[in-house]
Amino acid sequence: MSKKKKKKKKKYRVFWFFAKLQIFLFLLVAGAVGWYYYGGYAQKVGTLQQEAKMLVQSSSEATFRSVQTSLVYDANGKLISTLKGEKDVYYLEYEDIPAYAVAAMISIEDKKFYRHNGIDIKAIMRAAKAMIENGEVTQGGSTITQQLSKLIFLTQERTWERKIEEMFIAVGLEKVYSKDKIMEFYLNNVYFGNGYYGIQAASKGYFSADVKDLSLSQIAFLCAIPNNPGLYDPVTNAENTIKRRDRILHQMLEDGKISQTTCEQAKAEVITLNRPEKTKNDYVETYTYYCAIRALMQQQGFQFQTEFSSEEKKEKYQKEYDALYEECQKSLYTQGYRIYTSIDLDMQQMLQESVDQNLAGFEEQNEEGIFTLQSSAVCIDNHTGRVKAIVGGRNQNLPGYTLNRAYQSFRQPGSSIKPLIVYTPALEGRYTPDTIVQDVKTEEGPSNSSGYYEGDITLRRAVEASKNTVAWNLLEEMTPKAGLAYLKEMKFSRLDRKDERPTSALGGFTHGVSAVEMASGYAAIAHDGKFREPTCIVKITNAKDETILETETEEVDVYKSNATRMMTDMLVSALQEGTGRGLALTSMPSAGKTGTTNDNKDGWFVGYTSYYTTSVWVGYDMPKELPGLSGASYPGSIWRMFMEQVHQGLEPVEFLPYIDETKAPLDDEEYLEGLQNELENLEDLGEPEEEIPPENIEEPQGDISPGQAVTLN
Repeated sequence: MSKKKKKKKKKYRVFWFFAKLQIFLFLLVAGAVGWYYYGGYAQKVGTLQQEAKMLVQSSSEATFRSVQTSLVYDANGKLISTLKGEKDVYYLEYEDIPAYAVAAMISIEDKKFYRHNGIDIKAIMRAAKAMIENGEVTQGGSTITQQLSKLIFLTQERTWERKIEEMFIAVGLEKVYSKDKIMEFYLNNVYFGNGYYGIQAASKGYFSADVKDLSLSQIAFLCAIPNNPGLYDPVTNAENTIKRRDRILHQMLEDGKISQTTCEQAKAEVITLNRPEKTKNDYVETYTYYCAIRALMQQQGFQFQTEFSSEEKKEKYQKEYDALYEECQKSLYTQGYRIYTSIDLDMQQMLQESVDQNLAGFEEQNEEGIFTLQSSAVCIDNHTGRVKAIVGGRNQNLPGYTLNRAYQSFRQPGSSIKPLIVYTPALEGRYTPDTIVQDVKTEEGPSNSSGYYEGDITLRRAVEASKNTVAWNLLEEMTPKAGLAYLKEMKFSRLDRKDERPTSALGGFTHGVSAVEMASGYAAIAHDGKFREPTCIVKITNAKDETILETETEEVDVYKSNATRMMTDMLVSALQEGTGRGLALTSMPSAGKTGTTNDNKDGWFVGYTSYYTTSVWVGYDMPKELPGLSGASYPGSIWRMFMEQVHQGLEPVEFLPYIDETKAPLDDEEYLEGLQNELENLEDLGEPEEEIPPENIEEPQGDISPGQAVTLN
């Protein structure tokens, strides 16, 4: 074939390739247009455009200054706290905003801010591509104007409808307001974490200074926060904030906003927070906000999880959780909620004083001025299942909120976990308090704290003396997986697959438990085996006091009622004859269990009456040995002092008796049913009345010697 014919053939091949490509693209566009119109999307987009237009037209400068104060009340109607964004107090006009702040935000968030009309087409295309690849909105592609649209007019949900409306609003805002005004609105409304809305409020909150008086380094530090206020929280994640500050400074250098020398000097500057002192109910407030946020998340249909089939699913869940948590957290400061709680501030003060007084002799502090020996404690009302008081540490006059160990710290529970994971489950089977078990040291098994073994003993005696051998053998018999299933039903959040081992019988977990979880677990035993998820939120209303949500004390049957009554009876014995001897309340029937971990690093006491369940933990934030620490020492003393106070003036109520099925006629089911019905008629527990001051108490001796208990820390 000649070269001329080959060239001609190749020419036709190229022609037909482009012809087919054009036909394909035409069909693709035609299909997309048809899908857009006939699939109903055109109508939906048109509706979103009209909504956006109305929002922009109805806005004014006042729209970007408004804020509503939310109020939090205790169980008796006392005001606990106010949540206010304070935009009206700290609002800055554009000319009062430092030029560095504007430059920093543009360099890191929206380089084309002064050139686009509200949206950045290339950024949107990148976000659309990522959405198609991942099946969800994973990249923002948002300009500063779009972010402002979302902050003021929309929610944080990640849907295409919200994204489309956001773009329509952004374009509309650019037609009404100048670029400088939009930047002014943005820097006065964007969230800087820890309740601070706007750069002036953040400057006051983190540095106790006006933003005009801050250095370039401090301004860049603040501008690092809004991208992800949780990840870049200066209080809890300062290292992350510093890294993003340096990235902002580098971007400003590349954009020609600062010189190389200025950039290096700003990066070298040491950032020191100087937060103003604030009158607060520290631990009550942080727990209340946490519970309120989760209640709002649940109202929006969020499904909370603690178990995941893969790391990918866990990461995806955490990402969705953080996004919605942040959105609901912001609403607390802007929506004018009225939050009604079960917290009793009088009981709160009693619990705090009990912790402080019993640990007053330990004065060592760390570099930040925080006591090294700490405690957490939680009291739950057994009638409602709600939290009445919560202490996350010793009381100190420190700026801002501090770590709330009661729900944010997870520690090894030692022997205090035995009733939840071993004994009550065993009592659901063939065991009773009088069942004979063997207290014998085996090669694979643990040692008893005393180093003493009694051979054949009753199950009651095993609980009284906190026998490690018996608990270990019982969990092996039922399997650790079966024992852990009870904790999972009660939403213990840090369980791990590696916990499916006999050491869990003695509290040897991978991650540990919180004081809130321990209180709610024992409260389930006190409530005939019915678990109620702990919270302090009763209801939330809007500013007009119209109810938005009410929490329901949903009950889940975790243990059989007769098993819990047998467990209670044995825990009464533990306070009379066992490791908790001397901790029983003076005039109120009470039950409880001690717990001490290896080398005396963690001490627990969890106990209850018919009225209240209280858990107490004592230890160091960085686990280390405390000579003399045991469940019955400092934790037991804190528990007893508090419980004596809150029960003063209340009528004594006996625990409900259990049915001893071994003494009933084996062929007479009617006998057992009749006795059960009689017991059900005894369940009127009465209501709390007045309270009077506590008595002085002695500190009883601990139940576990150093180095004997088998636990993980």
